[in-house]
Amino acid sequence: MDNPKKYNIGVEATLEVIGGKWKCVILCHLTHGKKRTNEFKRLMPGITQKMLTQQLRELEQDGVINRISYNQVPPKVEYELTEYGWSLKGILDMLCAWGEQHIEKVYGDKSSVLTDSILNQKAST
Repeated sequence: MDNPKKYNIGVEATLEVIGGKWKCVILCHLTHGKKRTNEFKRLMPGITQKMLTQQLRELEQDGVINRISYNQVPPKVEYELTEYGWSLKGILDMLCAWGEQHIEKVYGDKSSVLTDSILNQKAST
């Protein structure tokens, strides 16, 4: 490594890895188990294939997720959190909890704006 990058505050390094619209969402889904590309597309209908591929590659390069490629026909690829990726679970849980509180503050009833998914089931119990 030539010149190590300089950060003004630690959160810059965190956001460099998990920042953006989709990375935290991808990581939250992976806390519920391995996922294939088509599962991500179903769970995240607003993401394009190009963006999903890019985000998955970046998370893999940062050592947060593993890409598992099965040698079969048709090809099968799954993604899972690495041990390092699992170290983000506390942060992700806190982001979800804060977001739900924010939704309730702004919209009142969160069921009117929060979709019914596995990620939101624990929140509604």
